[in-house]
Amino acid sequence: MIHPGGVKAKVMADICPICGLPRDICICGEISKEQQKIKIRLETRKFKRTITLIEGLNSKEVDLGRLAQKMKSFCACGGTAKNGQIMLQGDQREKAYQFLIQIGYPKENIEVQ
Repeated sequence: MIHPGGVKAKVMADICPICGLPRDICICGEISKEQQKIKIRLETRKFKRTITLIEGLNSKEVDLGRLAQKMKSFCACGGTAKNGQIMLQGDQREKAYQFLIQIGYPKENIEVQ
């Protein structure tokens, strides 16, 4: 963008409304990951079917449907996202734990039961 005087003007970068930093170095997503307490537990349903439940993810900041899809692909199993939980078929506790660490959640905030 050039001003009438022939001087180039700097275009302002998008600024995050939460932390005030430019969007390319915004840390809000990382801070929100550090504040979530995630529980991974095994539950037995009827006909002795086991499912792995992942609870404690903030559905306002994380797209649970997309995260469930990536997690199902990583664990090579079926599953769904409902009511603020991710449900995976079978005992996928260890794989789910590894996946959450890979995408940036701290180990201290993930509880495997």
